[in-house]
Amino acid sequence: MTQESQTTQAPPVTPEARIPGATAPGPAAPAAPPVGIREAEVDGIRTVLAAGSGPVTAGLFFRVGVADETLATTGITHLVEHLALHRHGLSDLHYNGATSATYTLFHVTGTPAEVTTYLNGVCAALRDLPLERLETEREILRTESAGRSRGPNHQLPLWRYGAQGYGLGSYTEHGPWHLTADAVRDWARTRFTRDNAVLWITSDTVPEGLDLTLPSGPPHPLPAPVSILPVTPAYIRGDSGGVVVDGIVRRSSAATLFAEVLSRALFVDLRQKGGYSYVADADYSPRDNDFAAITAYADALPQKQDAVVGGLIDTLARLRAGSIEQSELDAARAKYLKQYDTPDLAAAQLPSYALNLLTGHRNLTPDEQRAELAAVTLDDLREVAREMHSSALLQVPGRGADWAGFTEAPQWSPEAPPAPGTRHPSLEGDSTVLTVSPDAVTLTTPSGQVVVRYDACAALLVHPDGGHHLTGLDGFQIRVEPTLYKGLTPARTAVIGASVPPAAVIHMPPRAPDRIPRPDGGGTPRRLRSEPVGPARKALIWLAGLATALWALIATVATSQELDAPEPDPATIVIIWLLIAAPLGAFLGLRRKRD
Repeated sequence: MTQESQTTQAPPVTPEARIPGATAPGPAAPAAPPVGIREAEVDGIRTVLAAGSGPVTAGLFFRVGVADETLATTGITHLVEHLALHRHGLSDLHYNGATSATYTLFHVTGTPAEVTTYLNGVCAALRDLPLERLETEREILRTESAGRSRGPNHQLPLWRYGAQGYGLGSYTEHGPWHLTADAVRDWARTRFTRDNAVLWITSDTVPEGLDLTLPSGPPHPLPAPVSILPVTPAYIRGDSGGVVVDGIVRRSSAATLFAEVLSRALFVDLRQKGGYSYVADADYSPRDNDFAAITAYADALPQKQDAVVGGLIDTLARLRAGSIEQSELDAARAKYLKQYDTPDLAAAQLPSYALNLLTGHRNLTPDEQRAELAAVTLDDLREVAREMHSSALLQVPGRGADWAGFTEAPQWSPEAPPAPGTRHPSLEGDSTVLTVSPDAVTLTTPSGQVVVRYDACAALLVHPDGGHHLTGLDGFQIRVEPTLYKGLTPARTAVIGASVPPAAVIHMPPRAPDRIPRPDGGGTPRRLRSEPVGPARKALIWLAGLATALWALIATVATSQELDAPEPDPATIVIIWLLIAAPLGAFLGLRRKRD
């Protein structure tokens, strides 16, 4: 869910992946910083310092991310980040920006003077965004989004949280299509404030000349998660190529160690022993102050997908049943304890320490962190395994996972009669009906129905040709296309646009003609009858006429009594016909794909 701007190259800064004990559970409580870390304040921004060797690295955190947006405004934080970095242009300085689910980070590595110049420039841009660049940055973000590769688990947040909060990372950024300069300016003014920020610097002193003046504003708490899964453990069907599962567990050192034990177990079971997977891994990632997600993934060839599904589920079941060796726990613990031998430990802990300050989560000293790791027992790991399984969401290719006790996530809205409204049968068959009511749109199919209420609409995409695409907060979508339903006039689609809250409406640019859907199936022509006959269709008619003429010629030759030549045998006639029909069939196939 992290989105990186591509201004320059810089080493990634991932505070969640630092020392595990720094993200231990518990309420925030004032405490003296660990040895080597000093707290200060710069222009009203909380600041933490720790001396490190080599160049100075600094990071400015803001407590705002994708999970704070709405589906209609997704990308607004990312847009502000891009605008704030624009004026730095090309440089040999190592700097970057990142927008995650819950925070935005601007970080830099260089000399004290370079760090000062960078941070001053970021804050100056946030105070006065270069909104003359808005249209250009919109296009850049659209291009970045189109080329961004999504991880194997990109669908899981959508199915767990819907089109809101922590689920928004699964969606395309809609904001850059329509956000106004005033909306972007207001977001920066209210979210990128000195009270909603924490600065960290790997130095024992604050660099001279810093000017981080920002507007005042209240700190923003982490978004409250909302799950739309009625039952867990659950599963969804995904693309072929791999199996992925995540579970929500309480943040703890035990959960951190369990993720490492699970990673090693999957590698042994699925790669070394089974030979089913090349990649088999697990990851621990804090979600908020109280809970974290443990995600496991294994890739698979199509012919081995069932084996990988079974193997991953078996490994989870084995750990849940308590089949964990002390040596597995000891190996995981030793790996994390080694991190406390890191040179400049205090400087290495700064990102996670600063992020905990930002979110209100408690920090532990290195001694407290070591003690927590040392106290983890096999019973603690088994409890984490059970907790992960009880909240698990599994994505499998092909067939489901009911056999393993997983329930399929809802594919349809709860059954209920559509509210009174106008009914519009599909042009592809009367068994599918779209109902436009005063309070909702309902799509009824032979398999089930989908309902999107206007007051629970996360986003409505309105196309100039009349298409209205609704996405509910629960993630269900309905595409209302006048070209696909009988009697769906502009007056009826206008009811939808007028009923959805204005903040959720996104007016899209015109679509290319070949992007407007046409009926296909149910005996209805693929294209509209009113479409003019173009060059391709004329060529098709010409080929059909040629085939008919040649076939008539063959028949004449075969039946002529005036020619002395022998009568063509049936095999010859078939071969000639195939020579004519093959190009015609290929043409029809290519034309169908193009349509």
